[in-house]
Amino acid sequence: MSLPATPSQTIGPFHGTALPFPGGGEAAPVGHPDTITVHGCLSDGDGAPVPEALLEFWQAAPDGSLVGAPGSLRRDGAAFTGFGRVVTRDDGRYTLRTLPPGGAPYLALCLLVPGLTRHLFTRVYLAFPEHDPLIEALPPARRATLLAAPEAGGHRTYRFDIRLRGGAETVFLAFPDRGGRPGPP
Repeated sequence: MSLPATPSQTIGPFHGTALPFPGGGEAAPVGHPDTITVHGCLSDGDGAPVPEALLEFWQAAPDGSLVGAPGSLRRDGAAFTGFGRVVTRDDGRYTLRTLPPGGAPYLALCLLVPGLTRHLFTRVYLAFPEHDPLIEALPPARRATLLAAPEAGGHRTYRFDIRLRGGAETVFLAFPDRGGRPGPP
């Protein structure tokens, strides 16, 4: 008598209930006139949406400072923290409302995706700066995966789709860990 194969197990983490917080996608103070919206879809190599992924955005304040207000979860509407956290919906989509970053024109993005054992890092550029070593090191076709596209008719709205694999895979960054070995992809 043979036994059926053990079903495969999904690797967590599962973010839908524990890590999001109310207003996590609202990094800009309520009613701020310079608010921008960044939205898009996270998809796998086949183009299928990836639900339940946690996206953390970090950025400089509009004046270029990196200090931000104390407390990344601050929701009093009075201060900008430079931090946002959103979970992708069932259709893989996410939305972040924030302020334009000062200094380097990008948002740092950390992705925690169910099924991956390590988090991924990338950047969301609102415009490519001159003489950026990261951008200059990439072939032009790969650079495009880091650029959020301004939407026609969308007042201060940018689309940034993230592709985990395939020909249009988003560029992910590797950082060395403390031992000098490559860190997360």
